[in-house]
Amino acid sequence: MKFVVSSSELLTPLQALSRVISSKNTSSILDHFLFHLSDNTLTITASDLETTLQASISVADVEKDGSVAIQAKLLTDSLKEFPEQPLHFEFNKETKMLDISWANGKFNIPGLSGDDYPELPAMKSDTTSIRFSASSLLEGISRSLYATAEEELRPVMNGILFDISEDNTVLVASDAHKLICYTRKDVAATQAAKFILPKKPAGVIKNLLPKITGEITVKFDDKNATFLFPNYLLVCRLVEGNYPAYRSVIPTNNINKAVIDRVELLNSVRRVAVCSNQASNLIRIKLEQDEITVSAQNLDFSVSGYERLSCQYSGDPMEIGFKWVFLAEILSNLPGQDVSFELSDPSRAGLLIPLSLNDANEDICALIMPMMIGS
Repeated sequence: MKFVVSSSELLTPLQALSRVISSKNTSSILDHFLFHLSDNTLTITASDLETTLQASISVADVEKDGSVAIQAKLLTDSLKEFPEQPLHFEFNKETKMLDISWANGKFNIPGLSGDDYPELPAMKSDTTSIRFSASSLLEGISRSLYATAEEELRPVMNGILFDISEDNTVLVASDAHKLICYTRKDVAATQAAKFILPKKPAGVIKNLLPKITGEITVKFDDKNATFLFPNYLLVCRLVEGNYPAYRSVIPTNNINKAVIDRVELLNSVRRVAVCSNQASNLIRIKLEQDEITVSAQNLDFSVSGYERLSCQYSGDPMEIGFKWVFLAEILSNLPGQDVSFELSDPSRAGLLIPLSLNDANEDICALIMPMMIGS
């Protein structure tokens, strides 16, 4: 196995692939990258058995095809110190040593046989396929990933639901305190289908997408999903189980509506929150005509604070409590300048909907559960 590749062209995919490798692997070979050379294409693979990511790059001066598993951390850490220059790779199958040489130096790294590396999971013949633009998939995952849960008893909550119909695709994430629905009207399938993307591969995809343009093809069956990018392929095991009926918890009869500057409300919540009780993180939102009052108090330390903000409010005067951490998290992840804060009564969930979106094919709805407040 022998080839030449640019140091920077090799480092970029290695840094993306290193996110897949687990710190506690069940097999030592999973601490390695698999290099497979065929013709003038080098395919690099990283896997933790649940998620597998492949990258393909063109190389030069190929003399021998083959495969080798190389220690991931050692190779990535080494390449970070290189300026842009050609690197010569040569693997001796008999001694199992990899030589990496450059203009004025050389590394000798032990390698493992590529034959021992796990193969890609096989997809069933009856797969469902949808297509996203890179920007729309990035937007959908970015707007929903933060709302996923960390629950051992309900693993379905630890991922993003892709709810696909003949009209649209909805990405849903919830931790039971907040719920995000991101809808793409330009992504659909010939028949309804669903899958739950685990948090780790969703994070890997989110990291890849800013550097990618064009279309991404998503194929899935009842066990696995593949995401085909230009020069990358991600295969992951899906979360098994049925996602809760999220549409039933979204309130529809919200007669009390306030339109307010999103950043102003976010900053006000953060300022007033320093006076909240650290155990409950409770803040109060009081709504009156053209005014929102954000307040908090900590009786243990005799601390309290409030701030008034102007808004456009239609509805009855009301006061509702929220955990400020969740409210701030939602506000900081919603796009646009103004949001519509929609409520029915203090005991039911509130909705936050951005009023202006850059893409006519998208909709975003955020739900936050209330907290009980004292008299």
